[in-house]
Amino acid sequence: MPEPDATTRWVYLDNNATTRADSRVVEAMLPFFRKHFANPSSIHGLGSAAAEAMSTARSQVRSLLGAGRDSEIVFTSGGSEANNTAIFSALAMQAGRDEIVTSQVEHPSVLAVCAYLEATGRAKVHRIPVDKLGHLDLESYREAFSKRTALATFQWANNETGVVFPVAALASIAHRAGALFHTDAVQAAGKIGMKLQATEIDMLSVSAHKMHGPKGIGALYVRHGVELAPLVHGGRQEHARRAGTENTPAIAGFGLAAELAQEALDNDVPRICALRDRLQQEILNSVAGAMVIGDECNRLPNTVNIAFEEVEADSILSMLDDAWIAASSGSACSAGSMEPSHILRAMKVPFSHLRGAVRFSLSRESCDRDVERVLEVLPKMVKELQAMSIPMEAAYG
Repeated sequence: MPEPDATTRWVYLDNNATTRADSRVVEAMLPFFRKHFANPSSIHGLGSAAAEAMSTARSQVRSLLGAGRDSEIVFTSGGSEANNTAIFSALAMQAGRDEIVTSQVEHPSVLAVCAYLEATGRAKVHRIPVDKLGHLDLESYREAFSKRTALATFQWANNETGVVFPVAALASIAHRAGALFHTDAVQAAGKIGMKLQATEIDMLSVSAHKMHGPKGIGALYVRHGVELAPLVHGGRQEHARRAGTENTPAIAGFGLAAELAQEALDNDVPRICALRDRLQQEILNSVAGAMVIGDECNRLPNTVNIAFEEVEADSILSMLDDAWIAASSGSACSAGSMEPSHILRAMKVPFSHLRGAVRFSLSRESCDRDVERVLEVLPKMVKELQAMSIPMEAAYG
């Protein structure tokens, strides 16, 4: 595909997949490639400068999450590693507890681990259903706990629909059953305010590249007093909780990205929400049969998932791509799959719309021009595809 010319800019509305690194974040990372390049575990002066940068970043991430101590932040390679660490650790550190409670709509980095543990006979997994709006079945959740439950792991916000789970309440229920509680907050961090100290959440996963930071760096919050079994062995880094020489440039960038995200919560988030609402409403007004997937009130401010009747999302996305507009049909970790999203199936989206869901996810870089460009071309694209389509029931039934 040809690159857009100098007078054309991409409209990027796939920020739940990844965000563009803030230029200030990139600048903050550069000194740690050459000037402060030393290993932060070294005791000489060059190592001390790198270690100080890590300490600053740890504090910045702690502040964004509303955690109580810098020591509760363990740097990882990203959200997937953090999720894996939390799940494996909960089983390893609690003898006699071998059950996990999760939902049917989690990110693949949680569901795949649970499926592996189940297939190898290492854990019994309870998968809690959701309703058509993406709300968790709380009664089924309460009933899933037993004396053998090691961990409840639930996303703070869904990556495809943006629907927010009541994680603070879920954590309290888990604790009453004697289980640990972990939340995948990769999509939620930096988009909604967090005060972990006011909750009973034991562990939380976060990733820098979802908040205009670098890829390949994330963190696992581990509440003070909760024991953690390392997933990666071979060194004493991260207080013996995650071995391997620390990625100092990325950690420095992550810290600043967290600080910038926290600063943007009051001003940018309301603006992003207004843009999202405008995009949603005008699409619904101009495309017959379009429907919003998930709860329109209880969701992330940047996310809208709209399903179009009797068309394939891949066809829409291809036409949008030709118009230099980037969107998504769901999780980037499931890209390439021909099957409908497990999240949409769990929500029992009508068959006529099941394969036509497109996710638009905005960021603080999004602007009115982005929304106007989508509204200029999308309705015509969908109508063209609908005119050529055959009913989904006939195509796949």
